[in-house]
Amino acid sequence: MEKRTIGIHEKLPLLQSLPLSLQHLTAMFGATILVPILVGVDPAIALLMNGIGTLIYTWVTKGGIPAYLGSSFAFISPIILIATQHGGFSHAQSGFIFFGLFFILMSFVVKKWGIRWIDVVMPPAVMGAVVAIIGLELAPVAIQQAGLSPGGTQVGQVVQAFTLDNKTVFVSMFTLLIGIAGSVMFRGFLQIIPILFAVVSGYILALIMGMVDTATIAEANWIALPTFSLPTYDPTAILIIAPACIVVLAEHISHLIVTGKITDEDLMNKPGLHRSLLGDGISNVVSGFAGSPPNTTYGENIGVMAITRVYSVWVIRGAALLAISFSFIGKVSAAISTIPTAVMGGITILLYGVIAVQGLRMFVEQKVDFSKNRNMVLGAITFVIGVGGAAIHIGTVELKGMALAAIVGVVLSLIFWLFDKLKLMND
Repeated sequence: MEKRTIGIHEKLPLLQSLPLSLQHLTAMFGATILVPILVGVDPAIALLMNGIGTLIYTWVTKGGIPAYLGSSFAFISPIILIATQHGGFSHAQSGFIFFGLFFILMSFVVKKWGIRWIDVVMPPAVMGAVVAIIGLELAPVAIQQAGLSPGGTQVGQVVQAFTLDNKTVFVSMFTLLIGIAGSVMFRGFLQIIPILFAVVSGYILALIMGMVDTATIAEANWIALPTFSLPTYDPTAILIIAPACIVVLAEHISHLIVTGKITDEDLMNKPGLHRSLLGDGISNVVSGFAGSPPNTTYGENIGVMAITRVYSVWVIRGAALLAISFSFIGKVSAAISTIPTAVMGGITILLYGVIAVQGLRMFVEQKVDFSKNRNMVLGAITFVIGVGGAAIHIGTVELKGMALAAIVGVVLSLIFWLFDKLKLMND
């Protein structure tokens, strides 16, 4: 039986919408609170501003783009550098505000000159590879969380799991199998919450096996106010943050394109890339003034939509409201934060794999002809740069994975476009 698709503008009854929103929240929660933990700020402020930022984003985009904004990993290195050597986190906040203003400026550029240039700088052969790399570069994280880290004896680990000698692998594989079974076998309402069902099932199993830190929940206060901080203007911090803005711009465009492919909507034109950039930019300006790390659209939530076919912006807004509420309810946020990495590893194997496959889907739907040397070279180089471990440094920012692959793909595309103009290329 074909799964029912829940459209972008469709509003479900509260009792149906609530678990769908919780599903999105659990998918992004682990990653979004990890960023503030790594840079030494209160995770609750990130959760609060993620929720507020998502509501701002959906308002600016007129409820036309189902995207959740979570904490960006691209800024971790420059934030740590600024926090430890250039005045502290409040100085980094001026860089976050600059990032938001940069996106706002880019939104006006796109509105003025349109998006046709994207077909030149990121043709389907590059874009499909970049989207696939988004999932592929996250895959090792899922494998590590699942206890199947590279260099280990995977077969031995799985055998240990079934004898309960390796709890991490056992719980992760149990969670993954529930997610797979739910995605292909569930019927009725359950078929649109397989991720939530798998995470809850894995959590219960982990709790039974003593893998959940219940002390953290017990010690948490019921009411806990997030920690706010005001920014300190610092031109040096802005210069350190600036290179990461290009990385997140490439990520933003890629995420919007793949979301459009999943939802079968031309989101780049309606409501438009310019509105998407504007909403993200305003969100980051507000977050910068409040003391939260920068936001970005989240691949985890794109994966949830691809599996469930629930694209409703109202569900995304519900997740944002839950995030805002949980940022003030200490015990609830503590309970979610105690979801073992084994559970998240199991489910993210599925989520990140789905994202990677969406890139391959783009090759098919855009009818990319790899018998043409141009497309073959663009796809090949982009893939190898993205998954081969290549990295370069621009100041304090390390470019690697999807970001570096996107930049290399853009440069090659522009070179080929120039060759076409000069009549130097035959394909």
